[in-house]
Amino acid sequence: MSTEKQLYTVSIYTENNIGLLNRISAIFQRRHINIESLNTSPSEIEGVSRFTIVVNMTEVNMKKIIGQIDKQVEVIKAFYHTDDETIYQQSCMFKFRSNLLFEERNIQNIIKDSNARIVTVNKEFFVIEKSGKKEEIDQLYDELSVFGIMQFTRSGRIAVTKDEMKITTLLESFNN
Repeated sequence: MSTEKQLYTVSIYTENNIGLLNRISAIFQRRHINIESLNTSPSEIEGVSRFTIVVNMTEVNMKKIIGQIDKQVEVIKAFYHTDDETIYQQSCMFKFRSNLLFEERNIQNIIKDSNARIVTVNKEFFVIEKSGKKEEIDQLYDELSVFGIMQFTRSGRIAVTKDEMKITTLLESFNN
């Protein structure tokens, strides 16, 4: 078991109850562990939510925290995985003044080369969207920041495991 810190993606399958997010984040807070990214969404099973949390910590502490999360009444099951064990992405959106799209030819090349896409254009502004790894989004941000970004937002990580998750059977029995 590793005693070096590394990024872990935590997947928590839960009932959708008010206050659970606070209790789960408090588990990390009590141990002074910063949550790098957090996303909540429906899971593959109707009526079951999934939290995807990214943290940088040791595996020893990760196992302890998973045990504490699993003890929460509404938690069906919690898992943790390394980056090598998952396929993951983030999404982001940038908003710029519309005149840049026509006056700065380089901005169109950056959008095309980064596989970003324009999602809306009007007289005042245009918005682009990019999905990818954190490093790709950071690089695009650096390239576009010289043009004066009006607004920027980034999602939390979304991830699936490379190996089959046995959770589906467990979740289906929960639903019945």
